[in-house]
Parts: sequence; structure tokens; C-alpha cells
Amino acid sequence: MKSRILFFCSVILFFYGCSTSQKIVKPTPTQPVDSVDFATMLEPPEDWHLLDEDFTQFRGISSELAYEHVLDNRSPEQEVVVAVIDGGVDIEHEDLKENIWVNEDEIPGNGKDDDENGYVDDVHGWNFIGGPDGENVDHDTFELTRIYARLHPKYSDADTTVLNTRERKEYRYYREIAGGYRYEIEKLLNQYDNIQSLEQNMSQADKILTRHFKGTYSYEDVQEMQPQDQQTYFAKNVMNYVMENNIDSTLIADQKEQIYHFAKYGYNPDFSPRHIVGDNYEDKSERYYGNNDVGGPDPTHGTHVAGIIGAIRNNRVGVNGIASNVRLMAVRAVPDGDERDKDVANAIRYAVDNGADIINMSFGKSHSPHKEVVDQAVRYADENGVLMIHAAGNSSENSDRDVSYPTDVLGTQGNGHKGTAGLWLTVGASSWKPNEEFVGEFSNYGDRTVDLFAPGVDIYSTMPDNEYERQQGTSMAAPVVSGAAALLMSYYPGLSPAQIRDVILQSVTTYPDQMVTAPHKANAEPESVSFSELSASDGVLNVFRALQAAQEMSQ
Repeated sequence: MKSRILFFCSVILFFYGCSTSQKIVKPTPTQPVDSVDFATMLEPPEDWHLLDEDFTQFRGISSELAYEHVLDNRSPEQEVVVAVIDGGVDIEHEDLKENIWVNEDEIPGNGKDDDENGYVDDVHGWNFIGGPDGENVDHDTFELTRIYARLHPKYSDADTTVLNTRERKEYRYYREIAGGYRYEIEKLLNQYDNIQSLEQNMSQADKILTRHFKGTYSYEDVQEMQPQDQQTYFAKNVMNYVMENNIDSTLIADQKEQIYHFAKYGYNPDFSPRHIVGDNYEDKSERYYGNNDVGGPDPTHGTHVAGIIGAIRNNRVGVNGIASNVRLMAVRAVPDGDERDKDVANAIRYAVDNGADIINMSFGKSHSPHKEVVDQAVRYADENGVLMIHAAGNSSENSDRDVSYPTDVLGTQGNGHKGTAGLWLTVGASSWKPNEEFVGEFSNYGDRTVDLFAPGVDIYSTMPDNEYERQQGTSMAAPVVSGAAALLMSYYPGLSPAQIRDVILQSVTTYPDQMVTAPHKANAEPESVSFSELSASDGVLNVFRALQAAQEMSQ
């Protein structure tokens, strides 16, 4: 077929002049690549996720190589809007501000709905977990807790002999939920005990090593020491683990605070902040509530996500986002706790109705009691040509068995199977380490339900108040793919969202011989599996190859 096309072009060239687009060819290193000692490296380069393996040995997405060798003499052809449905975005950040989406039809601060879209002063997006008085939901419960709180008063002491058919079914569901709730409470208590034990061991090991080295010591010092007694052997093992996992007093304090918040808010059936929003929560069709504070009380997570996608490139400040000519629409729907189905559905609809080309969803949960509402919104986005990119989840679970909501499978909760969203990608997290640790130990995976992997470990990006920090999770892997999709859309506007999705999946880098440690729970036995078994595409996002595929498809 290719030879026939070239022949046809030569004929046309004789009469009119015809040129074929130059094929994108990946360059090869002109000199040997410096060897990287991954075994002793504690942190990767800040931009590792953007690098190319052939040039650096880091299994990034090759986007910087693409900018240097493919896009250097080209300009993007269209602006792409990416909606960041998250916990809030710092829209004043020095490395984001110029790329924040602006609703040109809204007059800032006049207290009116100028564009008549139902949202007053939604200049940069909308907040579905804020109240009309400007107050915001910060913490919320987990969905498991909400279901437990709803069913427990009814069924905890129920006489099961008098229940009707519907009630017996609901009672069985309650027993399942109650068991899951008790399990999580016990796990939380065990985590607290483990953290306390680690803290004590760290303190004891540090005293032993400080005495052994007669002062300060480094990771290399600990590695090289030869213990002569049980005490120093204990200290070396503890400090090796601590240093290799970047554990310090700040991290331990953060973990303790998280457990405290889980107990006070997430797993507390008596806690509910929904009165702040002021909506009729039982009315799942209600759409117009909230406020225009798109930052909220803690925009940490959403700001990090936004920077991965579209931090301003080459401004000599901070980091480079993956996409150029991108606008970031901030849609707040995710509290510190589980997002609610009603808010997720409305956030998706808001993004679609206000011009988003891509929706990034770095959130998820294990229960979705009103899945049908979210399904309707997902179908709405799918029908309107909006590409949805969802984080696989951080539970170290096989998503083929343990579902993380929302999903692209629509209508399976009580209503029968009603199809699958075509414009959807679920993303697992890969690591900068090349061998058994190539997959993020926290990442969900699934040969059917996870579409591809992307870098999600130690990702350096924007943080509130003009700060920058490393974070990890599939929450970081999803925006890597969102940024790549936005980049492809901006340079190849003739390709449909479905074609962009296909290009991404067809161009992944595969590692057919790579064996990895499958993500697993802390008390489970580690299992070595082929990396190709963990996702439907068998591979990791590669922007350079995606540009090659887009070029060929656009011809």
C-alpha cells in the first residue's frame, strides 16, 4: 500500500507538486550513555519521567527528546483544554498562572452568571464541594463509611426472620459492608502500631550508629559497615530500610497525622460536612450548587497534577509540563476523603459543557452507590468527544477483580451491562527503577481494566505557594498521559479523540522479557510476573513513538 501511495504522489507531483510528510525517525545516541547505578540511587533526576531510556537509561516518556528533535521547528496548531477534576488547583502559581483556563464569557467578580451556564463567576472553573457563603468542604468520610452509616441503624439489630426479599438482599449487602468497615478500622490500628514501632527503632538505630561513627554518617557509610555484634547489625538493617525509603521524622509525623484524620473523619460514621455545600444531596439530578473557589482549603494534590500536565515550558522557573499550548480548567470535586458520585458526575458535565477536550481524573474509590449518575455523565462526555483519563488506584490490587470507581464499564450496578466508554484510558504507575521494581509498589493493575502504564513514582511538580515537590501515585501517572494526549491534540488537530487514544495505545514501549514484582498488600507474599500481564497494552507511554504514529495516521 505504501508504494502505491508514493507512486500516486509522484504522478500528482508532475502536475501540481506534491510532498510527503517527512517520516519521524528517532535519533540514536552519538556517544555511550553514562551508566546509572540504580541500586544505590536514592532519587532520580527531577525530570526523569520526561527522559528517553536510550539516552539516559531512565524509562521516561521521551517527551523532551520529541521536543528537541521533532517539534523544535513546529508550532502547536490548536489550544487544548484539560479539565483537572481534583481537590483544587493553585491558579496563582508562578509556573501555572499563564496556562490556567479563562472563561472569556464571564465577567470576574460581578456576582452574575454572565454566560448563563448556571454557575456564577466561574472564571477559571468551579467548586462542587463549596458552599454559597464561600465555605468549603475540606475533610469528608470514605464511601464505605457513608454506606455503613446509612445501613447500620437499620440492620445492626434487625430481626432477619421478618425481612422481605428486598430487605434480605440489602441486609446481605450490609453484612459485607460492615465486615469491610471493621477490617479497615483494625488495619488503621495496626498501621499506627507499626509506625510507632518504626519510630522507636529509628531512634534506637540512630543512637547506635552515631556512637559507632562518632558523629554523623551517610548512606554509603551504613552500606559499607561490617557489623560485629547484634546491636550494630540491627542498626544497619533499620537504617538501610529508612534511608532507601526516604523515611524521616517529617514523613512519620505525616503518617501519624493521616491516621488521625482517617479516624476523625474518613472512618467516623458520625461525621458529615455536607451541610456546608447546601445542596439537596438526595437529589442526584441537581447540578447548580457550589462556589467558584477552585483552590479550596488544600490544593496540594490538584496543583501537583496540573503541573505535570501543563506547567509553563522553558520559562526558567520550576518544571516543564508535558503539553504546550494547553489551558488547565480547575474543577474541584475531591475532598480529603472519598469524592461523592453526585459531585463527580456534575464535575464531568461541567468540564464537557465548558469546552474541555480532556478530563483528568486522579481519584477513585472502592464503592460507588450511585454509579448510574456517574455513568450518565461519562456517557455524556463520550458522546461529546471528550477524552477521559483515570488513575488506576493505589491499592496494590488487580482491578480485573477489585474495581476502582469510576470506570469505563457503564451500567453494571443493578441495571445490566450497557456498554463501555470508548474515550477512556485507565493508567497504572511505573517507576524509574528498571528491574523488579519497575512497577510502583502501590499501583493497581489489570490485564483487562488498566490500559497502560506511565511514570508515577517520585514525580517532581508544582505545589501551592510557588513550591515544588516530589509525589507518587497513579494520581501522577494519569496526568502524564493527559499531558501527552494534549500535546498530540495540539499538534495534530485533524485526529479525532478516538484516534488520539489509539495512537497512545499503539505506540507504548513494551518490555516482553521484563519480570517485575507484582504490587501486593504488605502481608501478602511477593510474586514475580511478566510486566506484560499487568495492562491491556502491555506497555508504558512513549511520546516520541506516539508522535510517529500520529504523523503516520494524519497522512
